[in-house]
This record gives sequence, C-alpha cells and structure tokens, in this order.
Amino acid sequence: MTANPIAETIASLMPRAQAELAELVAFQSVADVAVAPKSECEAAANWVADALRTEGFQDVALLDTPDGTQSVYGFLPGPEGAPTVLLYAHYDVQPMLDEAAWISPPFELTERNGRWYGRGAADCKGGVIMHLLALRALKANGGIPVSVKVIVEGSEEQGTGGLERYAEAHPELLAADSIVIGDAGNFRVGLPTVTATLRGMTMIRVTLDTLEGNLHSGQFGGAAPDALAALIRVLDSLRAEDGSTVVDGLAADADWDGLAYPEADFRKDAKVLDGVHLIGNGTVADRIWARPAVTVIGIDCSPVAGATPSVPASARAQISLRVPPGQDAAEATKLLFAHIEKHTPWGARVSFEQVGQGQAFQADTSSPAYTSMAEAMRIAYPGQEMQSSGMGGSIPLCNTLAALYPESEILLIGLSEPEAQIHAVNESVSPEELERLSVAEAYFLVNYAQSKLG
Repeated sequence: MTANPIAETIASLMPRAQAELAELVAFQSVADVAVAPKSECEAAANWVADALRTEGFQDVALLDTPDGTQSVYGFLPGPEGAPTVLLYAHYDVQPMLDEAAWISPPFELTERNGRWYGRGAADCKGGVIMHLLALRALKANGGIPVSVKVIVEGSEEQGTGGLERYAEAHPELLAADSIVIGDAGNFRVGLPTVTATLRGMTMIRVTLDTLEGNLHSGQFGGAAPDALAALIRVLDSLRAEDGSTVVDGLAADADWDGLAYPEADFRKDAKVLDGVHLIGNGTVADRIWARPAVTVIGIDCSPVAGATPSVPASARAQISLRVPPGQDAAEATKLLFAHIEKHTPWGARVSFEQVGQGQAFQADTSSPAYTSMAEAMRIAYPGQEMQSSGMGGSIPLCNTLAALYPESEILLIGLSEPEAQIHAVNESVSPEELERLSVAEAYFLVNYAQSKLG
C-alpha cells in the first residue's frame, strides 16, 4: 500500500487486531442452544460492548431482541453537523460442522500459510475488528469526521429476525445517512468489491409421516409406505435433470448483467472435485446471483449407525431456498410449500415449519456513498478500481434498514472472499484484506463527510 498516515497506523495496529480477533473467535457464539450454550453468545456480546466503551462510545447497550438473542449498540458523536454512518457486523457464527475436519481447532485463531483460521474469523467477527481498526486509525490522525453508530447482531446466521423486529419497534435507533454492512466480501483477494445485490432466503423444515411407527422391512416392506423414500422423491422434485432449481411457479431463468464469474475460477473457489459437473444452466453468475437456489441442508431419519431392517415411519428435512432480487421471499415460501404438497407421493402426511425468512436486496450503486467508497478503495488498493458484484447469501437486515430509512445509502463490504470458506470447515481470513479494507473504510468515512459537508 502507498504510505500514508492512516495506512501506517492500521499497519501498526495489526498485532493488536490479531490478538483481539483471537479473543473474539474463542467464544463459541452459535445462536442455537442445541449447539452451544447461550452463555457463549452473551460473553461475545459483552466483549463487543466493552470494546466500544474503550473506544469512547456512548449509550452502549446490549439489546434484548425478540428472538432471545442480544445485539450490541453504541453511538460515538462526531463534529457538529456531520453526517451519521451506521457500521454493522455480527458476532454470532455458524456451527463448526465436522470438528475432525478442521486442521486447527475451530475456536482457536491459528495463523497458517499467511491466513488466520477460525470459525467467524471472516464471517463476521473479522468485520467487528475491521470497524474498530478504521475508527482507531481516524482517532490517531485528526479525529473521526462523522457521527458513528455501531450495531453488532447476535443471530444473523440463524435468520430468526431478532434485530429486524427490534429495529422496526425502535426506528430511530439505527437511523443514519449511510450504512456500511461489513458482512460481504471482495470478489477475489486483492480486488476491491462492493456487493450490489443479495439473494433473499426462506428456510423451512418439512416432515413426512406414513406409519404409526417403524415396521419390520421383511414382514411389511414392499407394501408399507416408506417415509424416507417419500421424502427422497419430494426432494428430487426440486431439481431438474441438470440440477437446476425447480419450484412450481417460481421463475428461474433470469440473467446476471455485471461482473463475470469464470467457471474455472468458480470450480477452484468451490473446490469442486475433478470430474464432477456444476449444476444448473446459464453462466455461473446467473446461477448464484440472479436465480433461486434450493439446498437440502439436513435430513432426520434413522442413522446408518445402529440402523435396523425396518420401514421408516417418519422423515424430516431442512430446506434452504435462496431467492434473487425481484422475487418476494414470502411468495417463494408459499410456492415451495405448494410444490412439496403437490409432489408428496402415496398420500403421505406432510407438515411444515418456517425456520427463517429474509428478502433479497439491491443497492443503489449511483449514490454519493458509492463514489466515496470507490475513492477510498483506490487508496487502499493502489492500481485497482472498485468492482460491483452480487452475493448469493442473504443478510435480511438490509431490507429492513432500506425500508426504515429509504434515504440512507447502504454499502456492503467485508472479508468473506472465496478463500475464506465461510460456513465451511477451516474458515479463515486474510490479514492483508483486513488491513486494506480497514484503510478503505477509514478513508470512506473521511470522503463521505467531505461529500456531505462540501
């Protein structure tokens, strides 16, 4: 990076950043008591609150949200007449998945091959550290030129909507001129990127029941309806022969007009095994940014270990449906329910449970905030121009904020580039990206203040 005071300050703060990220990663803050004790999330929330108080934030509070989790809020007043910028991240994380597949312990930040490994290192505890680095650098170089609100969510990964409902009930709390969502990522390491679109999502659990209880497969198999076999047929109906998502009535043919994603790059990023074909049709960008995508993320039935020769009476699956901009997630949920009911065979009894839901998001990339960020990215990434891409994931809060504050300019940046492998085993963050994006965020705040104040 080109030598400049802000960049130099952030470079000097990186050892502290690593130590703090290690402390934060150590909390097993999965917002699901079936996976981790609630005390782990509470401890992470308190860590964030203490960090904000140390930086001089006022009105620091642990907000008890309607889904039973806590979000952390703080306010740091800026100069008279300065605009207000809201900085967002989340401290809750995905479960560790298969702990044995982690090369190093998932909740112990470990440096390896130039990256820092640990659950939440990129998604999104690293985002918390990014915000702190940017603010500390500005404080050390003349002061922070805007008023800053920080909100750090406690249940983003669960999609249970606690912060959205809290914000709707307290609409003045998160009001800001600009909002920086620190939960996205560059298209590739070293390529500065803002995320222009997010797919929405709906998460459901479907249960199929066929018998009062399991039956001996030798005595009853062949005539007794098999609940697991019925579920398999239902799940198979959600895919075309080429693997494309099929939900009756849900359009799945939109095209992406923007940054391309070469198939070879995608195969490498996704670690697709040699000889295994990608699913779907159209370009990779069409498939992951512009079209719906269904994924079966879990099945409950008799496990292989200890299995008996019996006909299953009941089977359950959890299904995630990603919904692109232009499609309503609530309507997509209704279509998904109707599709499953239509394709359930043998008169099996089917029941549903809604687990989570969030609308898609599309940013206004022509806003002054984007101009300010593009200028900041040029400083943080010399010789590179800021790119705009889509992101297949969902951040339901974005639409809530857009609805509550229609005049606010919302930007999405972050540390979840492809090599980070978020939500997978061996998640990691690039410290170079953390450093550069912290520089970019600091300069964004400077540029944005100047654009508003003239």
